[in-house]
Formats: sequence, C-alpha cells, structure tokens
Amino acid sequence: MKRVQMLMLVVLTLPAAAFGQGSNNASSQTQASQPATLTSILDRQIDAIEKLIIDAAEAMPEEKFNFSPERLTIPGSDFKGVRTFAGQVKHVASSNYLIWSAITDEALPAGLNDGNGPENLKTKAEIIKFLRDSFALGHRAAASLTTPNMLQSDGKSTRLSRATFGVAHAYDHYGQMVEYLRMNGIVPPASRGKSD
Repeated sequence: MKRVQMLMLVVLTLPAAAFGQGSNNASSQTQASQPATLTSILDRQIDAIEKLIIDAAEAMPEEKFNFSPERLTIPGSDFKGVRTFAGQVKHVASSNYLIWSAITDEALPAGLNDGNGPENLKTKAEIIKFLRDSFALGHRAAASLTTPNMLQSDGKSTRLSRATFGVAHAYDHYGQMVEYLRMNGIVPPASRGKSD
C-alpha cells in the first residue's frame, strides 16, 4: 500500500507543478503551509483547472456565449455539430457532477440527465453558477479520499481514478474553450501579460 501511495503522489504532483500549483485562494495558501497529502495535492489540481475554466468562461461576453465555430466559413474545416461555448461550459460542469458525485454519493442536480447539462440553464450567469457549484463538488470529492477508500472500486473505476479523471477531462475542454475565445479575438485570461 505504501508503494501505491508514493506512486500516486508522484503522479499527482507532476501535473500540479506543471500548471503552477493552483490558484492563489486562501485554501491553497493554507494547504501550502501543511504537509502535502493526496487530498491536498488533488485539491490544488482542482483549484488550478477551476480558475482557468471559470476565468475563461467569464471572459466570453454574454452576447458571444452561444458562439460555435460551426458558423465560421473556414475552408477545409468541419465543425458541424460541435458544442457552443456555453455548451462547452455546461459539459464541463455536467461531467464534473457525473464523475465526482460517484465519489461523494451526492444526488445530481435537477435536470442533469447527461453530459450536456440541464436545458433550462440559458444565461451566462446561470451557467457559470452551475460550473462553480460543480467544482465545489470536486473539492468535496477530493476531501473524501482516504488511504483506505481511494482504491475502492465500483466495478468500473476506483475513487482515485474518478477524482483525477475529472481534472484531466476539464483540461481537455479548457483547451477547446481557449480556441473559442481566440476565434472571437479574446486573449484567454491565463495567457494575458501581467500588465494587462
């Protein structure tokens, strides 16, 4: 079990180091003063991707929130059927709920039936609140991991695998959100200079 713990700590710390150790919020600062644990490392990873995605979502103006590259006429491109920017944000949030609720055993939000999110969420504010709440669930999922339960399986995946997959999945969609911002002439917040 000690070898598994050490291996998991190495696997979890490499991405955290590559992505700047998370956000500058109070929980990250408190965690930095305490010895690293599996939970604290995972929580910092969730902090990091949460900040990137929320900042990107907030950077897209309300009037462009339903932008899709399907509307562009780029020779040789095939964007037929891709998600809108709002759809990307709702998908990240929905996936967060679907992945991390399996760890916490919390009920899914009303109207969440698949990875596309509740249909009643239409405004930028509603969608960003849904996103923020989904990351709060991720933090609760990370906090629930312990040495005895992290390798428990439901027959499909372990609790630890689900927790880390949620982070990896969100990074994939963050990359897509960055492209959508740039297609609209918006520099993603994480790519802006310190003086901007």
